[in-house]
Formats: sequence, structure tokens, C-alpha cells
Amino acid sequence: MEIYDLLDTLEDILEKSRGMPLTKKSVVDKDEMLDIIKEIRLRLPEEMKQAKWIKEERERIISEAQKDANDIVKEAENRIISMIDEHEITRKAYDKKTEIIADANEMYREITQGTNTYVDGILANLENNMMNLGKTLSSVEVSLQNALKTIQDNRRELK
Repeated sequence: MEIYDLLDTLEDILEKSRGMPLTKKSVVDKDEMLDIIKEIRLRLPEEMKQAKWIKEERERIISEAQKDANDIVKEAENRIISMIDEHEITRKAYDKKTEIIADANEMYREITQGTNTYVDGILANLENNMMNLGKTLSSVEVSLQNALKTIQDNRRELK
């Protein structure tokens, strides 16, 4: 069951709870409410795991881009070494090496920027979801505190 479904269930329980005569207080099943709260807590870490996975994936992509850039640079250096015999070939090789390194660096920058933009979008969405969830949980907490106060007041009235 999703967190929002669990929150809806809590809300339904509170709305359908039996009212106390002449008061705005209600009677709810404490164990049932606590079980639902525990289930909500069990569901929360999934968003945290998702954020961790996104961070690791970003690092993996950046690492792969750096490795690709290094491989391109090594390939360019190997080409230069094999062309050292003639001056013109050496000059062309140096120019090509510079071009390949510049292309590799540009590719690395583009991949890094794209990855950062992608991850930032996911993290922004996750942040928004977490803030909404926090607001919802705060509302549930207030409702639960009110329900608990009602229960305690009802018990005091019974004594």
C-alpha cells in the first residue's frame, strides 16, 4: 500500500470514528492507528533509497565519461608516438591530439552537464515529493495528536 493510500486510510478512520455525545471528540482504535503509522514509516525509506541510487548513478556516469575522455587522450598520445618520424606528420599529429583532447574535454563537459541537469531534475522532483509528504505527515500527526487527546479526555471523563 502506498503512503498516500495509508494516509487516506488514516483520514477515513478518523472521519468514520464514533463521535462522543455533546463533544467534537471521537473514539478510534489506537492499535489500528499505530499499525498504519508504522507502515507509513516503513514506506518512507524507499524515497531515501531512490535518492541514494540517483546519486550513485550520477557518479557512475561521470566516472564513465572521465574514463572515456582518458581513453581518447591515451589513443591520441599513442597516435602521436607512432608518427614522430617525420616532422610534418608530427605536426599534424600534435594538431590532431589537441583537437581530440579538446573534443574529449567538450564531450566530458557536455556529459557532465547533461548528467547534472538530469540528476538535479530528479532530485528536485524527489525534494518536492518529500516536502509534500512532510506536510501530509504533519497534518496526520496533528490529527493523531487530536485523536489521542480526545481518547485521553474521554478516559478522564469515564473516571
